[in-house]
Amino acid sequence: MAYGAVRRNDLATEFHAAAPVRLDFAGGWTDVPPFSAREGGAVVNAAIALTARVAVRLGGRLIRLVAEDLGDELECADSGGLVLDGRLDLLKAALRMLPVQSACTITTRCDAPPGSGLGSSGALDVALVAALALARAERLTTREIAEQGWYLETVEAKIPGGKQDQFAAALGGFQRLTFRDPDVGIEPITLDPGFAAALERRTVLCYTGQSRVSGATIARVMSAYERGDPQVTGALRAMKDVAAAMAEALRAGDSARVAALLSENWSQQQTLDPAMRTPEMARLETALRAAGALGGKAAGSGAGGCMFFVTGDDAAPTIAAARAAGATVLPVRWALEGVRAW
Repeated sequence: MAYGAVRRNDLATEFHAAAPVRLDFAGGWTDVPPFSAREGGAVVNAAIALTARVAVRLGGRLIRLVAEDLGDELECADSGGLVLDGRLDLLKAALRMLPVQSACTITTRCDAPPGSGLGSSGALDVALVAALALARAERLTTREIAEQGWYLETVEAKIPGGKQDQFAAALGGFQRLTFRDPDVGIEPITLDPGFAAALERRTVLCYTGQSRVSGATIARVMSAYERGDPQVTGALRAMKDVAAAMAEALRAGDSARVAALLSENWSQQQTLDPAMRTPEMARLETALRAAGALGGKAAGSGAGGCMFFVTGDDAAPTIAAARAAGATVLPVRWALEGVRAW
């Protein structure tokens, strides 16, 4: 059941939400200010069925915050203990932004590895907002959940970034998103079912084993843009153009063109910052191209995390090469539904 259709049971003491992470096919980085404010950005992404989950249980004696996938938890007597100090800051910021009872337990888990570049924090933002809003008997639209999720991360938790992750998690499916701050344009991309199934089979998602923190990279890139660095400015504009071409390639069901555009976006992305392509990523890319990958790119901001590639008809050699290179191959299944709350 979609979030907007959920009705809160006033007798309930436990509330849940789940939201998918995403693959960014093209245009990532152009959704980040100041570029998105000055020139307008465009991103093409697709939600995948790796999920961020949140449970909010009301009652108890303390505030408990539990991140099961990180193996971390903390307790505090009241909201005065929700100080941002680097530990579970998204959970603290969410409870400060959307307070419920004086005592509660928030438990989170995400299927994606931490620092994967799959927008897992954006999915967690959205799931936190949806679960806490339900606990507060507030009815939010999907767009409101996405906007509040972005506000939670960038303003309340002070983690810089754009809006594509939150909108992908809230909406699900394939989307072409346009950004002219503060506005976000939403344009669903409908794929031929046969092509969607084939693209799912041919997409190989690899976790390099090296987590990354995107905030520092984002700050460097956007500082260079603000200085008028011609290479960075040119690359951002080129990635915006790649996003337009990617939307058309997906609609046309042209997998070879999709793969080529992934590589074009990745080439432009590497122009943004010297640390964008780590040695592990370079070795993985070389190995998978030798095994038949047609094209690929880093997921998210780069500098570690995941890469994904589009192969020919048989993905098996590429999958085997990824594992031989030491990467963890993650499942790819398109998530046509966005955030759910119950």
